[in-house]
Amino acid sequence: MNQSLLSTGIVLLTLFVVYWLNRQQSSWVQHLLNWFPAILFAYVIPAAITHSFKIDLSSVYVHSLSRNWIIPFAIMLVMSALSIPQLKKVGTKPIILFGLGSLVIATLPPALVWVSKVVSPTSYQLFIDQQFWRGFVPIVGGWIGGSTSQLVLKELVQCPEPLFLSVIVLDNILVNLWTILMFQVIKRSNSINRFFKITSEMPEVESTDKVMGSRARASVIITLIGISGAVIFINLITDVFLYRVLILSVIGLLFGNFIPNWNHEFVLKAGGMFIIVIMAILGLRLDFAGLSLPISFIVVCLCWLAGHYVVMIFIAKALRLHMAWVPIASMANLGGISTAPAVTSAYNKKWMPHAILLAILSMVTGNLWGMFTIFLFELF
Repeated sequence: MNQSLLSTGIVLLTLFVVYWLNRQQSSWVQHLLNWFPAILFAYVIPAAITHSFKIDLSSVYVHSLSRNWIIPFAIMLVMSALSIPQLKKVGTKPIILFGLGSLVIATLPPALVWVSKVVSPTSYQLFIDQQFWRGFVPIVGGWIGGSTSQLVLKELVQCPEPLFLSVIVLDNILVNLWTILMFQVIKRSNSINRFFKITSEMPEVESTDKVMGSRARASVIITLIGISGAVIFINLITDVFLYRVLILSVIGLLFGNFIPNWNHEFVLKAGGMFIIVIMAILGLRLDFAGLSLPISFIVVCLCWLAGHYVVMIFIAKALRLHMAWVPIASMANLGGISTAPAVTSAYNKKWMPHAILLAILSMVTGNLWGMFTIFLFELF
């Protein structure tokens, strides 16, 4: 069978399975997806098929198609989801907390690796000489920007496929554990406020529907034309992947805020679909051999999470900010648009729009933070 047709068939099959899983209401399926999300199935199913039947699809054309077209489309979709006027209603202090939390996520891995040079020279050699530091960069993208940034940064840093799979498995486990912890922490926000003698309140906001944008058919057409035109034009004027990422990020942000009737809800949904396609294509060239992570890598990730939370607590205290913002901002960074509002609802459902806005801000800044992490590691 023609390899291009075979790869397309596997990707379509994967999309069907992921879509089917997302629609299931059975408790056991929901429990499974809580710990092994559908996005991970999108990566593993194609890999399992190629591995089981010993098929080499690592060089088929669809990989070039993904890098040159599908990923740029995903970037445009996600970047254009941010509405700056709605973001202003969150307030300055929470955005400062959120931004500094992102800064900690981006800078702690190089700092911890530098510390390992003194504490454990063997680990330092593993991170630098054996290139395991490249695995930290997709985690930065996954924690701050979500799956889109994770995939973009994986390409930018040239993270090897086996290491990338191990990283996203570890990432999924850590984020799920963190989500459970943040559910408990936000419920105790009032007690933490009393401990730190903080009296600030959370503001009321408009409903989420207004944040997500118009659903009119005309707005979908306008949005599709804008995104398609921009991607085609930028691909024609440059073939450098990094330039495409940066230019399309800026264009997406401008389109999402200055084109009337831009459909923010549509671009979020379409972006999610594109991410699944990208993950399925990546899975076609995954080799399961050598799937493992050294214990020092995992230890750094655990210290990374703990440091992120501790720093955010001290920032919130310095800003005299309601402590509910700490888990909200943390989950907006680490959990994204699905888990951030869920954690927020455990405290007050009226504040879920705040979490959605910060999560969207996270999605559109993940690539830049990941590039900053790459820059810091290259200083070594």
